[in-house]
Amino acid sequence: MGTSMPKVAVVAALEREVWPFVKDWPTTRREHDGRWFKFFEKEGMVLVCGGMGAEAARRAAEAIIALYAPGLVISAGFAGGLDPALPVGHTLTPRHVIDATDGSRTDSGTGEGVLISFETVADAEQKARFATAFGAHAVDMEAAAVARAAQAHGVKFLACKVISDTSDSRLPPIARFIGSDGRFHALQFLVHIAVRPWHWRGVRRLANDSLRAAQSLGISLEQHKRVLQENQESVLPALSGRDLK
Repeated sequence: MGTSMPKVAVVAALEREVWPFVKDWPTTRREHDGRWFKFFEKEGMVLVCGGMGAEAARRAAEAIIALYAPGLVISAGFAGGLDPALPVGHTLTPRHVIDATDGSRTDSGTGEGVLISFETVADAEQKARFATAFGAHAVDMEAAAVARAAQAHGVKFLACKVISDTSDSRLPPIARFIGSDGRFHALQFLVHIAVRPWHWRGVRRLANDSLRAAQSLGISLEQHKRVLQENQESVLPALSGRDLK
């Protein structure tokens, strides 16, 4: 790989979303704006897991842009399906990312479909409203914030997402266990669930679906990485290779 190849930066929320992709990557810890971040680096790509939510994603995006000066920033990770036709494990590169808080829209210039970024974990009723109001296909919590950071620094942006829960999924009470730093407090969540057996089936389904989604996302990101290595000019078209039809 030539030294002139631009660095591709990937911003995810949690390591469990991208672990199949970065499990053998070297890591380093670097500081930016008073916070320490763990970066995975390999073959022209760098990845950071900044935490869940818009503010955590913004901080991570600002850090990775400032420290690595990438030519492309990708928001990668889990998303909830809004289109009933999208199963768990389906990967997509939406062309449009909309911030649900203010309606602002980012056009990445490639891919297909619409991704909504919402301030918290969307339930089935909220998913239905987003699908109707925006004609959207999926919902996440971070992509709009990453897109805004990339735009502020004049860096190209893409979203690469995988469906981790379908349009009709009834999720356990996850949102209340997301800290102000964007970290998911898994132990507190498990303690809460342990004495509420009516949630057990949903938690098992969530765990299985999350594993399937992470594996699918890992395969998709690995394909993108190989194309980057072979021909840097093919990065953008390659990332739209598994879009909505």
